[in-house]
Amino acid sequence: MATSQECAKTVLDVVPQVMRAIRSDLRSHRTADLSIPQFRILNYISRNPQASLSNLADHIGLTLPTMSKMVDSLVAREWVTRQASPDDRRRVLLGLTGRGKVMLDQALAKTQASLAKKLSTLPAADQEMVS
Repeated sequence: MATSQECAKTVLDVVPQVMRAIRSDLRSHRTADLSIPQFRILNYISRNPQASLSNLADHIGLTLPTMSKMVDSLVAREWVTRQASPDDRRRVLLGLTGRGKVMLDQALAKTQASLAKKLSTLPAADQEMVS
């Protein structure tokens, strides 16, 4: 039985490799209109409806001004909505538009299909361990 230290080492070894594979799949299946940072923004907003700009910037790891500019470009493309919070007008709430959801869903579906194909070569026991 593995110790927690061995498990932690394995996670630190494996997760970066998995993330590289996911990023590579995203790059190969995305449209020219959707960058990896934009994908991450859309995905975060999808999972966190009415997320604040501050929370999004913290999650992505960018400064608030940089994140604001990125969100401005997504608002201009009509992929993201931006509105003042009814409780605190200083707080900006973000949401996905229908177009943004379609863009995100397409990128996720193509990437998931590609990863599923790669994982299909694993023995059933290993696939069970991953899930």
